[in-house]
Amino acid sequence: MTDDAPIIDDVLDDDGRLRRSFVGRVVATLDAGDAAATRALVDPLHEADIADLFELIPGDYRQDLAKALGDKLDASVIAEMNDWVREELLDDRTANEVAAVVSELDTDDAVSIIEELDEDDRREVMRALDPDDRAAIEEALSYPEESAGRLMQRDLVAVPSHWTVARLIEFVAAEPDLPTDFWEVFVVDERHHPVGTIRLSWILTAARNALVAEVMQRDQTLIPVDEDQEEVALQFQKYALISAAVVDAYGRLVGVITVDDIVHIIQEEAGEDALLLSGAGDGDINEPITATIRTRMWWLFINLWTAILAAGVVAIFQDAIAKLVTLAVLMGIVNGMGGNAATQTMAVTVRALATNQLTSSNTARMIRRELLIALANGIGLGALMAFGCQLVYHDWPLTGVLFAAMIINSVNAGLSGILIPVGLEKAGVDPAITSTVFVTTMTDVIGFFSFLGLAALFHLH
Repeated sequence: MTDDAPIIDDVLDDDGRLRRSFVGRVVATLDAGDAAATRALVDPLHEADIADLFELIPGDYRQDLAKALGDKLDASVIAEMNDWVREELLDDRTANEVAAVVSELDTDDAVSIIEELDEDDRREVMRALDPDDRAAIEEALSYPEESAGRLMQRDLVAVPSHWTVARLIEFVAAEPDLPTDFWEVFVVDERHHPVGTIRLSWILTAARNALVAEVMQRDQTLIPVDEDQEEVALQFQKYALISAAVVDAYGRLVGVITVDDIVHIIQEEAGEDALLLSGAGDGDINEPITATIRTRMWWLFINLWTAILAAGVVAIFQDAIAKLVTLAVLMGIVNGMGGNAATQTMAVTVRALATNQLTSSNTARMIRRELLIALANGIGLGALMAFGCQLVYHDWPLTGVLFAAMIINSVNAGLSGILIPVGLEKAGVDPAITSTVFVTTMTDVIGFFSFLGLAALFHLH
């Protein structure tokens, strides 16, 4: 065990998160105005843990912590920060200071900071950048948001195929402007089209007089510069990639995406889909409360109208409900079970669409599968409810109506849960955003209509 181990054990819990007691000690040093003590506490931390510390301390201490850390708060820490916290810190910095931070980062990290700035601030920071950095960032910003062009790094190692391995090794050893971290060398032709790759391990074990063309791997995954980052992440996951070349519309090598960038994307996309299904906005606890209220209120406003629609269906049968109050008791069960079943199917469908498990080639099979599941669940749960209904109310017509309505709404839930997300995706709409509203409306309307409609049809009273 190293000398630092007890300190780190006192800072991080078993899950690698900063301990509450440590955060409290940092806040205490800030209250005391003891910048040296603050810095001494933070010095052993990794950049990612320092970024976490800024999220965990109260917001009114963040600027004080930044001042106490001084040059310890460098670009690598800022790149790891939560977007909202980073924006808050950079708001109090001059354009030249922000430009100094941006110039130390890889292009993809620099772009993620620049694109979050207000238009006026962005313009000032861009003017303060070195011309080469400015050109690279402007090019990245010209690509669509959440595309490979925004995600990729411009710094990479590319060599022609006619070089020998010995010359390649000399180049890597002597060239001062190579990326700090890279795992493979890209091989390009005279038009700068990627024709193969060489892993660093191959370079070290190959014969020095061998040509690059003889030892390179020709098969490689090429990422179009305008491809959505979610599709890029799926390719990395599917083919177990460490890095991949990014090409423009003419097939020329323009950048590289590495697996460390993809890990963040997979995490972001998974969380984003879950939050979109619920209408909870970004779901970030550091997001300004006014922005969160606006997002959630708009979503709830839409749901209010779907609830009014469902209530309208109930109003059609209010005479039947007035005659038999039991209908009011039982209709909530039919509706609620349909909604829960639909949520299950919808979650599975949205995930399958996001991970490319569900495509046009197997949509029909997926629909049959969910229909069978919904029918089985409807019959099983309907029979259970029918047994309970007969046991309590001793009314065979009511029991039969409840049983039939449970089956109808279960089948409706299964079909809605898959057909609505698939239909929205076919229409070019993100199913994670709008599926919940439509699916909830369908289960509410059909649930009420089937139960109350059957009750009216059979003159239950």
